[in-house]
Amino acid sequence: MGISDRFLGKKNVNGSPHIDAVSPSAALPGGEIRITGQGLRPAEFRQPSVKFGEIEGAVVISADDFLVARVPTGAASGPVVVSTNGHSSNSQQIQVAGLITDNLHPVTNPALDAEGNIFATLSGSRGQKVPVSIFKIDTNYEIQPFLADIMNPTAIAFDRVGQMYVSSRHDEKVYRVARNGTMSTYAEGMGVATGIAFDKSENLYVGDRNGTIFKVAPDRQIFVFATLEPSVSAYHMAFSPSGDLFVTGPTTSSFDAVYRIDGHGTVATFYRGLGRPQGLAFDIEGNLYVAASLSGKRGIVKITAEGKASLEVAGTGLVGLAFAPGRSVVLATTNALHRLSWNIQGLPLLPEQ
Repeated sequence: MGISDRFLGKKNVNGSPHIDAVSPSAALPGGEIRITGQGLRPAEFRQPSVKFGEIEGAVVISADDFLVARVPTGAASGPVVVSTNGHSSNSQQIQVAGLITDNLHPVTNPALDAEGNIFATLSGSRGQKVPVSIFKIDTNYEIQPFLADIMNPTAIAFDRVGQMYVSSRHDEKVYRVARNGTMSTYAEGMGVATGIAFDKSENLYVGDRNGTIFKVAPDRQIFVFATLEPSVSAYHMAFSPSGDLFVTGPTTSSFDAVYRIDGHGTVATFYRGLGRPQGLAFDIEGNLYVAASLSGKRGIVKITAEGKASLEVAGTGLVGLAFAPGRSVVLATTNALHRLSWNIQGLPLLPEQ
């Protein structure tokens, strides 16, 4: 077959389209997936039809052996089918995240307590006072206001006994919040306090986006743990199974890094090549998942311990994630939370000693 025939899509004139693979195999509505196969485009530059269940998605790019399609609003997990010239392909399965709630403003990972309740922020712009700072979404996905008195809440973390801690990028503080919503200052003088995370010894690490990672000991003594390049928005942090601290901090570059910091505060570049990396989390196998862009494609990027990166969930506007019970994950965008059934077991955020 000549190049011109292939370009015109003549390969499928007398046959049905066939899907070999869908990548990534999970997405949010609005995310773009790549379908590879044969006979995926009709002749004469007409667009194929791509259906997610009964809902048709938009075709962004099409060729005979691949196409890029956008997951439509309202799509659910199920089959993807391509149709050309009155013929339909075999189906391939895709997992589509379902909306939990919107009208939020997360700027990093959501957080889950020991009972599986989800907590997320309405962070607001710098210095903005919002009616509700943090919302609680229970296991039935009922949403209710939880906290109203923190300006610009940024990151949420829980200690071993289930006590909540919240950073504020407005007033340089980390607050401790009781179950009834009362709060007190736990540590202050944290600069533009953004990401927070506990290690196995219950030291709290706080990322000042100006360039410092602070370590707050259980007796509240504060130490400078490490220094990094300043971030234009926030530091995001998570501990690996081995106990190293992993940090992202978006800069003006489109080729940002994930940093690994050992127990002595020594900083190393773990992976470089992400666009605007934000919230991150580990699975029990030691794979890292980051809300970022990889090769211009936004979503959740998986990075193995060996440093191999791949896009695992397609979606725009993602800022963070948190693994949930039942092999699922809660995905945070700039204004909403979604739940995705995902056959991956997350690493507990504060393992037993």
